Amino acid sequence: MDGTPVAKAEATQDGATEPGATAAGPVIVADAGPRSRWSKAPTMAVAALVVGWCLLLLVQADAGQRTRWATVFIALVVQAMPFLALGVCVSAALAAFVTPAALRRLVPDRPVIGVPVACTAATLLPGCECSSVPVAARLLGQGVSESAALAFLLAAPAVNPVVIAATLVAFPGHPEMALARFLASWITAMAVGLLWRRIGVPIRLPKRYVSTPDGAGSGARLSRLAEVIVEDFAYAAGYLTVGAGLGATLQALLPRTVADAAAALGPVAVLALALVAVAIAVCSEADAFLAASFRQFSRTAQLAFMVVGPMVDVKLIALQAGTFGRRFAARFAPATFVIAVLAATGVGAVLL
Repeated sequence: MDGTPVAKAEATQDGATEPGATAAGPVIVADAGPRSRWSKAPTMAVAALVVGWCLLLLVQADAGQRTRWATVFIALVVQAMPFLALGVCVSAALAAFVTPAALRRLVPDRPVIGVPVACTAATLLPGCECSSVPVAARLLGQGVSESAALAFLLAAPAVNPVVIAATLVAFPGHPEMALARFLASWITAMAVGLLWRRIGVPIRLPKRYVSTPDGAGSGARLSRLAEVIVEDFAYAAGYLTVGAGLGATLQALLPRTVADAAAALGPVAVLALALVAVAIAVCSEADAFLAASFRQFSRTAQLAFMVVGPMVDVKLIALQAGTFGRRFAARFAPATFVIAVLAATGVGAVLL
């Protein structure tokens, strides 16, 4: 990737070009035609392996671990589903009522302007990480640059007012934790958005996201709104469920002594708690309270947990792989993780 905007859209069966693929960012390829059925096979195989692995571990687990698995799985799904529904509704509204031209006027193509605009917009949309994926996908399908859409994806669950307020409540008497979380998350979203044009890979955006509002009356637009809500929710909920199952398995079977041992590793504890955030996949509205419970860890390690969790966790990686493609998730998640840990460490060193 040399960072040069490329206008490329894959032809549909009748030879037409998908309307949402524009020159707003690097290549976005819309799945189309019979090939899309085969392109999903590897993802379905990975999902089957994850489900099979979870079931195998549960068979070998004791009754207490099975009960904990069921409790955590239900909690993850119940926590995430309302926010996923919110994100799907926002995505559907963009598809039904907002034209690509209007979005591009609001979010400039130039990353140095578009990325800060997207991060600012993210602070106004309360939601968790799952809700930001369908919205970011719709922004891409409507022609917003990859840099801005991905910055929004990372910032929305991490810097919105609900998350910051929850952090203040979870760390009473320590407002610097909320400030540090906001700054480290903002820096991460900005850095990943700006760097993605250099380090990114082409995104295979599902065909359903590459669409424009039809020119018919309000009845047709409302029909389009309902159609997109049903399709997007059913599609995203499946990947969310697989990711929640993996997160529940890791939470149920990971010994608490592992966390205690990691806390004694000094600077390595920051990395260890960040990896825990990836594994246990707690909703961003609740993760501050869990972070506060890790009293054996330093404030900087707790900060890393809160910065990494909303941006990189197992359920979010599953959702991103299903929405943007496996190559995207394989590049995006590690890059985000590294930048988030560095940002949390740097901000923690200054403020905590």
